[in-house]
Amino acid sequence: MRAIQQPCEVTHLTPDGTPKVIRWGGRTYHLTQVLDQYSAGGRWWLGEPNRECWVIQCGPITMEVHKFDEKEGAHPQGWFLARMQD
Repeated sequence: MRAIQQPCEVTHLTPDGTPKVIRWGGRTYHLTQVLDQYSAGGRWWLGEPNRECWVIQCGPITMEVHKFDEKEGAHPQGWFLARMQD
């Protein structure tokens, strides 16, 4: 997977809060399968907040998407595309 580390837009969620439709880089990606879901603690010494993370399949593309629930340090609240493999 290559690192992206950029904000993305999640326009639809499943009933349990999993990102269902992701928009990034002028393209729209639709969830086909959840591969993993976990909570991660941020690197406190860098001011990173805790986050919810999903590794999802969107057709032939695998993405790791993070959701930051609160603003801390340099990290904005919202959705973030961490990594992607196409």
